[in-house]
Amino acid sequence: MKSTPLRFFAVVGIALLSLALASRDVRAKTRVGLELALLADVSSSVDKAEYNLQLQGYVQAFQSAAVQDAILSGPGSIAVTYIEWSGSTSQSVRIPWTLINSAATANAFAAALSANTRAFTGLTAPGSAINFTVPLFSSNAFTSDRQAIDIAGDGVQNQGASTVTARNNALAAGIDTINGLAILGETGLEAWYNANIKGGVNAFIEPAADFDAFALSLRNKLTWEIKGVPEPATVAIIGGALLGLGAIRLRSRPGRGPDDGRR
Repeated sequence: MKSTPLRFFAVVGIALLSLALASRDVRAKTRVGLELALLADVSSSVDKAEYNLQLQGYVQAFQSAAVQDAILSGPGSIAVTYIEWSGSTSQSVRIPWTLINSAATANAFAAALSANTRAFTGLTAPGSAINFTVPLFSSNAFTSDRQAIDIAGDGVQNQGASTVTARNNALAAGIDTINGLAILGETGLEAWYNANIKGGVNAFIEPAADFDAFALSLRNKLTWEIKGVPEPATVAIIGGALLGLGAIRLRSRPGRGPDDGRR
């Protein structure tokens, strides 16, 4: 019985040490305004020329003044990783989590993208790609109030985990937003991306007419994504709805008819 206090203090000491180590790990992480995972489709429907257009779209986006200004005037800094994905077991981190907090670091990330080589080809499993990506947020060296996954692709799921389930599980695990860039060509692709991939705070799908239009669509998408605000089309819809609601309220007010004397 005399040893009980010793055991108690030993247990308390171990618990306090564990908390101290956990706190140290949290403090060791670099705080940024956004953690962003870029997921690029490299399935077999993306040929060599299209792959190069897609990759150069990412390069040009991070070289652009629009994206760099969005980072510096918005969150101030972001952590970003670039992942290529295809079939159910085909996901590869091509560029690990990288801090971008200046034009120089954005250009360096673009240079790393430019030097990338294609990981593989195969079927299309965006749900598996989401499942692969989610744990990368907790294991990286950064912390933030916003975590986003950005998926670009030219086709609907034909293999792997359910995309809807993967999306919902990712949001439940703490991912704030999942956006998509649908490279059009396949019938119904944009609608499928809206129904299966888009989710979370201010989520949206940005369409690109084809791979030639990918760079511009990606630049616009990243600009809004990094700022953490709805895309312009969403803003316009919300604004129109509010104007309509305002007009209804004005018409419903007593004494505000055309002959009430007010001009």
